[in-house]
Amino acid sequence: VPVPGAAGLGGVLLPSNSSPFPQASPSARSFQLDYEHNCFRKDGAPFRYISGSIHYARVPRPAWRDRLLKMYMSGLSTVQVYVPWNYHETLPGVYDFTGNRDLEAFLDLTAELGLLVILRPGPYICAEWEMGGLPAWLLWKPDIILRTSNPAYLAAVDSWLHILLPKIKPRLYHQGGNIISVQVENEYGSYYACDYGYLRHLLGSFRALLGSEVLLFTTDSARAQELRCGTLQGLYATVDFGPGSNVTEAFGAQRRVEPKGPLVNSEYYTGWLDYWGEAHASTSAAWVARGLEDMLQLGASINMQVGPFLQLTSLPWPGADYKDQYKPVTTSYDYDAPLSEAGDPTEKLFAIRTVISKFQPLPAGPMPPATPKYAYGWVALRKVSACPEGCAAPAWHCSTAQHPSLSLQHADLLDVLDVLCPSGPIQSQFPLTFEAVKQAHGFVVYQTHLPWHVPDPATLGAPPHSICDRGYVMLQKEYQGTLERDGQTTLHVTGRAGDTLDILMENMGRISFGANTSDFKGLLGNISLNSRPLSNWLIYPLAIDTAVQQGWPHAALPKPSSGGRVGPAFYTGTFETPGIAWDTFVKFPGWSKGLLWINGFNLGRYWTCRGPQQTLFVPGSVLHAGHPNNIMVLELEGAPSTPLLLFLDHPLYNRTLGCSPTATQ
Repeated sequence: VPVPGAAGLGGVLLPSNSSPFPQASPSARSFQLDYEHNCFRKDGAPFRYISGSIHYARVPRPAWRDRLLKMYMSGLSTVQVYVPWNYHETLPGVYDFTGNRDLEAFLDLTAELGLLVILRPGPYICAEWEMGGLPAWLLWKPDIILRTSNPAYLAAVDSWLHILLPKIKPRLYHQGGNIISVQVENEYGSYYACDYGYLRHLLGSFRALLGSEVLLFTTDSARAQELRCGTLQGLYATVDFGPGSNVTEAFGAQRRVEPKGPLVNSEYYTGWLDYWGEAHASTSAAWVARGLEDMLQLGASINMQVGPFLQLTSLPWPGADYKDQYKPVTTSYDYDAPLSEAGDPTEKLFAIRTVISKFQPLPAGPMPPATPKYAYGWVALRKVSACPEGCAAPAWHCSTAQHPSLSLQHADLLDVLDVLCPSGPIQSQFPLTFEAVKQAHGFVVYQTHLPWHVPDPATLGAPPHSICDRGYVMLQKEYQGTLERDGQTTLHVTGRAGDTLDILMENMGRISFGANTSDFKGLLGNISLNSRPLSNWLIYPLAIDTAVQQGWPHAALPKPSSGGRVGPAFYTGTFETPGIAWDTFVKFPGWSKGLLWINGFNLGRYWTCRGPQQTLFVPGSVLHAGHPNNIMVLELEGAPSTPLLLFLDHPLYNRTLGCSPTATQ
């Protein structure tokens, strides 16, 4: 059965003499649904968009223009933009719209470049983003029920929307701006609650704050149950599906809830996500192009999603999925994207551009080139002690003209708790979650003492599902091993009464999709020794990012590095580039798992043991040309005996190198 569509629309905006539809003579700017002719109308004329997603929060601000221009030159008329609530309201009532978070500046730039915008302000967005964009501080209220009519949740949502949507209203298309439509919630049908009262509340809030003229819509998969729970009268229902789907069947599902109006795929997946420990996702350019052409031939409007058209690192913001087990996503959001993480046009981009050219004229001029990259090479590590006279030691020990140098020092994390937790620890008889101590991201140290002698190996363990997400265990500051969510939850230890037990807990990302978005972090249950609960804990919420951004360490760290260390420790130093500051990628040969900062900028997690991502993207805008760049590495399990970093001019996304020997001791 043919799907009722808007076939024959041809280009983005048909000239009046080629349209099969009656033409209107609007007296003002407008963007509306035409249910009679199954299309959008822009200023009264039939219109369909070809759009791509861009996440401003995942792209460094100096690169916004370059990435948007490449999207425009790809033939896109429109970009789709998520607004992560937790990126802007970091604490209740504390808002940040500065720097990389300057949403209004980003939207103004899209308008300057002639792009229309589809805005997706949530409040929930998914986007493989921490907690789907919902702030972790919502979980400070123990009885809150997310994404429902729960009063505590709605109060927080309303407060946020009253800050955000007034920034959006003057940028709506009918107000003279370039925002043609606004999504309400996101894939709500995939959430267990199916709370129509919640959707009605959001619809009322969006209408009250944005007015009656703006086009509001929903997005759900093409499954009947999800469309039943995710749609609401007054919100135009769209679907999402990838190149493997039957286009006729998928749009047929949309037609069952929207018998008339334009066909819309709001998330056409040009790739899929990467999880730590699994292979790098890849989707063929030909497959993506074929699906795109099939939809365009039906006259559909399309937004291309995932890897969206590009991305940067997103720490501390990567989310996670739960599919029989907890699956955190990688730092990089380049899932075989049409525009790479570094903003480079790919074969897939040109295949998409070729398809678009069959349906509408492309902008005049060439595609902007790839950004310049530089392989700075091995960053030579040396001990804090001076280079021996004559530099007789191997080259990596010393600063040389051929190699940027990094003067390596290290400090065990447990030795600098006073710096990382300046307010001091919280005392509690039993462990408290991150949320209970108001820690959103990063790390918390839980410290207690052995209450009795343990001459023979005893089992240190946690109840099921209470390690969230990884716990690095130290006894008397000696690394014992790692406890892991849905993995190893016991270790065997020996010690004496009074010995100090520390567990460094890491948040690997709150679940961003499905029913488990109330994803509490830290120790969710009591730690026991031979089944006897341990008590009297000191809990240290760590503010590592804050310390690094404020220039810590301001002086030498406590110890020179002797190499081959195990357990959580910081490694710092400086290196100089040869007079340029180009994009680059850093590799961690022999390192295990940790985080990297350069010049105070958090570049994300590496996890060489798990993969598939083996490099972190370093945008040139982070680097200094002509004076030292400060490096900080937090290695969590074990640094190599010769700790080197390697700067490349290309990424490595699909390898697992294995752990260094020190990490497995």
